[in-house]
Amino acid sequence: MKELSLNIFDISQNSVKAKAEKIEITLDETEETLAITIRDNGCGMTAEQVRNVMDPFFTTRTTRNVGLGVPLLKLAAEQTGGGIRIESVSEKDNPENHGTVIRADFFTKHLDFTPLGDIVSTVTLMIQGAPDIRWIFIHNTGSGSVELDTDELKAVLGDVPLNNYDVIKWIEEYLKEGYADIHYNMGYNL
Repeated sequence: MKELSLNIFDISQNSVKAKAEKIEITLDETEETLAITIRDNGCGMTAEQVRNVMDPFFTTRTTRNVGLGVPLLKLAAEQTGGGIRIESVSEKDNPENHGTVIRADFFTKHLDFTPLGDIVSTVTLMIQGAPDIRWIFIHNTGSGSVELDTDELKAVLGDVPLNNYDVIKWIEEYLKEGYADIHYNMGYNL
């Protein structure tokens, strides 16, 4: 994938399909590193699935016979000298406390570092596509952070759905303003 935001989108869609009620995406960025963590409370994976999830020819999906999201994220991280870790607890193993955490670490100064891309549009699209999920987005940088929690929005909006056009446009502008406030160069005009 040409942008890490597309990897984030793909993996978050796995969380949606795993029936997560809460998906937290955290980006921790320094001058030389980027850590992407995607945490959900979906149905989780068995130990065997966790072992196999790095294989591009393994998938639990019935609509296609390969799963490329995690292997592509792993490749992108390893190309920079970084890596990936996956922890998961299956709902069958623990009905009360289950879900998956994927963390990918990148060295951003490496020649093969894939740019983050349009994370604002990615987060907006994820919320629009699954408005009933609690989305938590946090991007910590050396000059500040951008944060959004859809539960806070739902508390203010009441019965207005998150995928309402005006709400989606507001979310997009809110995130853009957050990045402008920390003077973050997103590679496009804010």
